[in-house]
Amino acid sequence: MTTTATQPVPGGDLVSARRRRAGRWTFDKASFMAVFLGLPLVIYLVFVVSPFAQAVYYSLTDWSGFSPTQNFIGLRNFERVFTDDIFLKSLRNNIVLAIVLPVVTLTLSFALASLITVGGSMRGQTRGLKASGFYRTVSFFPYVIPAIVIGIMWSQIYDPSNGLLNGILTALGFEMFESFPWLGDERTAMAATIFVIVWSMVGFYMVLFVAAIKDVPAETFEAARIDGAGRFRIAISITLPLIRDNVQTAWIYLGILALDAFVYMAALNPGGGPNNSTLVMAQQLFTTAFTKGQFGLACAMGVVLAGVTLLFAALVFAVSRLLGGKDDGRR
Repeated sequence: MTTTATQPVPGGDLVSARRRRAGRWTFDKASFMAVFLGLPLVIYLVFVVSPFAQAVYYSLTDWSGFSPTQNFIGLRNFERVFTDDIFLKSLRNNIVLAIVLPVVTLTLSFALASLITVGGSMRGQTRGLKASGFYRTVSFFPYVIPAIVIGIMWSQIYDPSNGLLNGILTALGFEMFESFPWLGDERTAMAATIFVIVWSMVGFYMVLFVAAIKDVPAETFEAARIDGAGRFRIAISITLPLIRDNVQTAWIYLGILALDAFVYMAALNPGGGPNNSTLVMAQQLFTTAFTKGQFGLACAMGVVLAGVTLLFAALVFAVSRLLGGKDDGRR
């Protein structure tokens, strides 16, 4: 019987040596992990996770914010939160903002971005409207103004006695708006506030969508035009699906803004508006902590606000996945 010797695999020893070296902890590998993973993780734990954990702990106490001791009272603060009619009203207002604000802002931003990038002449090369750079600059300008300044400015514009808005409408013949309280009427307070936030944010998200649309090959739009697709069809069936990830990110950021909105609301309606029609959770939290001195209860409100924000982000991701996110795994 002839015994056949096993032939060594060419390069096998070299591959094994490389694998052994890759599994070892060298100084370069350890320093890389420490700087680019360990340090950011420590910073995240100290400045994000730790304060949130402290807020959760304080929400289970009766801490007044200034006393050195806190008495543990369990879930009593959360029971008070969910039985407080004013807080529940502020929660409903936040939900309205989280639904309306992203829809209106992103719709306007996407429409403007489409006009600036691919909304020009249907003949020749794909291009946007003339003077698109001017429109982009003018639309983006409100975003560079601090939110508190925007709130103060628009509160003066909405002023029922000497406001610019009522003055213009009255000059145009609408006498019923001579002294109309836009922020003092329950029917218009929330709508007027939403308009201010949309006005301040639409330019930023327009620029975001412009950058995303410019990454789409021009041949894609030209092929659609050759097939007879119009501007609206191109925007809905081609542009929007191709920048879906950007829309999802923008939706989450706007939702977080809507679930906070403290600066805008505090500047436009510090007291929460007529019948608390513009009161948001952040305002009620601030009042509870710094006016009433109930920091434990305020922390419970903050925990609820954080939970609603996380739930909103998860809902956006789930909806995006149902509408086409699964395709990303097959690319």
